[in-house]
Amino acid sequence: MSVIARWCNKHRLVTVLVWLALIVGLGALTSSAGTKYNDTMSIPASESSQALDLLKQSLPASAGDSDQVVWHTVGGAKVTDPAVQQRMTDTLNQIAASPGVAAVTSPYSGPRGATQISKDGTTAYATINFTQQAHDIPKAQTQHVIDVAQRARSGNLQVELGGQAITEAEQKIGGAADLIGVVAALIVLGLVFRCFGAAVMPILTGVAGVVTGITGTGQLSHLIAISSTAPTLATLVGLGVGIDYALFIVNRHRKGLMAGLSVEDSVAKALNTSGRAVIFAGGTVVIALLGMFALGLSFLNGMAIGAAVTVSMTVLAAITLLPAMLGFLKLRVLSKKQRRELAARQAGVGVLVPYAQASGRRGSKAGSGTPGHPETAFTRWAGKVEARPLGKALLAIGVMALVAVPFFSIRLGNSDAGNDPKSTTTRQAYDLLADGFGKGFNGPLTLVAQTPAGGDQQALTTLVNTIKTVPDVADVSARPMQPGQTLGVVQVVPVSSPQDKATTDLIDNLRHDVIPKAETGTTLHVMVSGPTAISNDFSHTLTSKLPLFVAIIVGLGCLLMILAFRSLLVPLIGVAMNLLTMGVAFGSLVAVFQWGWGSEALGAGGSGPVEAFVPVIVISILFGLSMDYQVFLISRMHEEWSHSADNHRSVRVGHGETGQVIVAAGVIMTCVFGAFLFNGQRVIAEFGMALALAILLDVLMLRLILVPALMHRFGRANWWLPSWLDKVLPHMSVEGEPEPVPGAVPAQGGPHDEHELASANHRIP
Repeated sequence: MSVIARWCNKHRLVTVLVWLALIVGLGALTSSAGTKYNDTMSIPASESSQALDLLKQSLPASAGDSDQVVWHTVGGAKVTDPAVQQRMTDTLNQIAASPGVAAVTSPYSGPRGATQISKDGTTAYATINFTQQAHDIPKAQTQHVIDVAQRARSGNLQVELGGQAITEAEQKIGGAADLIGVVAALIVLGLVFRCFGAAVMPILTGVAGVVTGITGTGQLSHLIAISSTAPTLATLVGLGVGIDYALFIVNRHRKGLMAGLSVEDSVAKALNTSGRAVIFAGGTVVIALLGMFALGLSFLNGMAIGAAVTVSMTVLAAITLLPAMLGFLKLRVLSKKQRRELAARQAGVGVLVPYAQASGRRGSKAGSGTPGHPETAFTRWAGKVEARPLGKALLAIGVMALVAVPFFSIRLGNSDAGNDPKSTTTRQAYDLLADGFGKGFNGPLTLVAQTPAGGDQQALTTLVNTIKTVPDVADVSARPMQPGQTLGVVQVVPVSSPQDKATTDLIDNLRHDVIPKAETGTTLHVMVSGPTAISNDFSHTLTSKLPLFVAIIVGLGCLLMILAFRSLLVPLIGVAMNLLTMGVAFGSLVAVFQWGWGSEALGAGGSGPVEAFVPVIVISILFGLSMDYQVFLISRMHEEWSHSADNHRSVRVGHGETGQVIVAAGVIMTCVFGAFLFNGQRVIAEFGMALALAILLDVLMLRLILVPALMHRFGRANWWLPSWLDKVLPHMSVEGEPEPVPGAVPAQGGPHDEHELASANHRIP
């Protein structure tokens, strides 16, 4: 690492120009080639996806996306009034002639269309059948349909549009959330460093990594399926980790300068210590994200790749671009007070006294602090935790458990347009349809029936009549079958909305009870599909695989921490902390989005289920970030243990010295994640809420209280590892070679002391 740091520092202009060329080149490529994001949410083995594939092959016109134009009259007018009818007929004719539109079913087209007018005559809708699925429709085509429909609006005529294609066209990626998070992070960094130059360095590094990561992901979307949500998720994660990683390196560099090192030597040492920890931490996050491949779902694979690429680029920026920029900044990375102090010590002493030792003599008080270490608010807090660990541990557990309690009522699913912000046309169309025709009109089910034999069509007719009597069914209609046609399509409209549990129960009832009885004794084969059924199948598959995914993540975390710290108890503590953090994340999701405590205020719509894929991604990200903080905290404790074999001293010193930088990193993460609460997209708001609150409480309750309190209580058992296991496991260097500590007493008496001394290399920023 020191070789890379010295090269980038010496050739700083070349390094910065290479990064600028990379950013400009990827930006130009994105402008010319565009992106090809794909929001297909299907499972090849599921019934709903198989039915959709069959429709695409046999009836391609029926396999395209179906959206709605909804209009509503006010002031006593009716949708059947001649003026309204003429206005909307002209509009629908224009839409029918638009590119990408296969057909438009108007409520004014004969007796059958009368069912598309509400009983009070004030609301009507037309169905727009596109030639392609929503994710394949060019946005310009969808926007043209939206523009044509909205031009029909007047003082007494409200016109709105709903459907998946309309939803995707309305989505706006990015926005002010990015800027809000960056500004908040800059303020926190300014308070920590008291120096504008030092505060800007992590911001520039993080932004460079995120920009290259997102533009690179956009080009990858031409090769693999990546969701349109992936760039926003990548920005959310990349900004947080990128700024934090640079923060740790800048913090170590400043300490090196204050210890009397030259700029180049200090940068090299910072990269050889904190830089190694950053690579380990970033690698952990990437591995956790790519662990989603174990679920076998292409929708999640694309999101994992986008976030992993962005995190990798932030790590690359931290170990190459940052050393170059620090070379340009020189001593201006220090605050004015630090520069004056450094100059005074150089002028008055001739040979610099190590900064930590000088600060320790100056700041230590009788009976307080630790010899050789400066006393700060965080070292005093570390002493208080050591004095009363049990009470503080119980307080931290109580707070975490209280926030996590709602988790036990979590319901995974997929929210519908009823959860869109009230200002959107999709939400207003949803409300108009729900008021005029019932909630189920917003999520009809599509039954795809194979009728190879002569009597199968009669069996299908009997099934349609039977479904009309099934509870929670509002309407059933079968499309007329042409002579010789062997594939039938039936639309079933539930009474309940797409996201209601009753709709899920209806799908299960049709699949397991109603349809099998109709198929008995025939060759009729009927499958339930449609967007609602596909979403339900996706949720069911994810829920069934979630325990395996958590087991993989937890097992990986244990193994990495055993390798890093040569301990069995420390990894178990880390796993317990991760589970508590995840509980807080899911508890907040349930309270805000499922119970609706403030979701409308956030612009995320009303109460509804938690998106099924959100927990998987939250688990991946939180696992990586929690591991980061655990490594930064425990590595400093482990280093002190290697020198002193005094558990209380080791925990106290590690706790006190890393407290400030961990809190700063956690607050920055919280600001970045929290800013995405107001992104305007429900899914992104869910990520923002879960990650922001979980990281904040993880730092304040777990890393500052519970972890050190437990380690004080467990004593020397923290560092025990069976000798046979110690010999088998490879040794991992989280950071570079340790600095010699004058007068330090090596740890003795443990079954693995020789290995501990050999790997005592975990000094933390």
